Amino acid sequence: MTVTPQLQIVLPVHNEGASIERTLREWHEELSSRIDVEFIVAEDGSKDDTKDTLRRLSGELPLRLDMTDERRGYAGAVVAALKATSSPYVLAVDSDGQCDPKDFWRLWDRRNQVDVVMGWRVRRSDPPARRIMSRAFGLLHRLLFGPTLHDPSCPYLIIRRHVLNGLLPKLGTMTEGFWWEFVARASLAGFSLGEVPIHHRIRIAGATVVFGTRQLPRIAWQNGVGLLRIRMGRS
Repeated sequence: MTVTPQLQIVLPVHNEGASIERTLREWHEELSSRIDVEFIVAEDGSKDDTKDTLRRLSGELPLRLDMTDERRGYAGAVVAALKATSSPYVLAVDSDGQCDPKDFWRLWDRRNQVDVVMGWRVRRSDPPARRIMSRAFGLLHRLLFGPTLHDPSCPYLIIRRHVLNGLLPKLGTMTEGFWWEFVARASLAGFSLGEVPIHHRIRIAGATVVFGTRQLPRIAWQNGVGLLRIRMGRS
């Protein structure tokens, strides 16, 4: 009989061959001595050696792999991984090494106080354009859904099972603003959200693969429309 772990860790991965082993080992070393964990890795059509690295690590670490040859996008990968979970608590983090595993315990200590515990990147290690866009969307998000969080797009959060059961059927419409959408839907559904300060590190290797600076105007428009549609109940 397969025993469901107390915590499953969801990681979307695309072209992280230079850093994914270090990231997974760091998380495993920090958590595994105190919590029974399983990684659910949604690999998203990588063209480097990410797949080979993950296959090798699956013989050493508690990994469940979901790998594809074609891109499904960040939101598609996250949703696929979340749907594969069954544990009472799910940790969602990005796989680029910017999330510090040592901060996990701050979130874990609040896991039964609120439905969703999120990180708050007090000092973000991102390019200026991304920080500016996030601040602008933070203002719009607070206007539409209330001043619940400082950092509603932070990809470092612990989610309780009943939240996922309620939200998963609708998630994934904002393909390039997934966590904005998640927090918006959670707020509208009446789930409680909490926030703790975390460190935000410089990427271990490479550059962001979600979007580049030239794409910011298009993404800003799409995300703005997406938030408005969710608030109006049209998405």
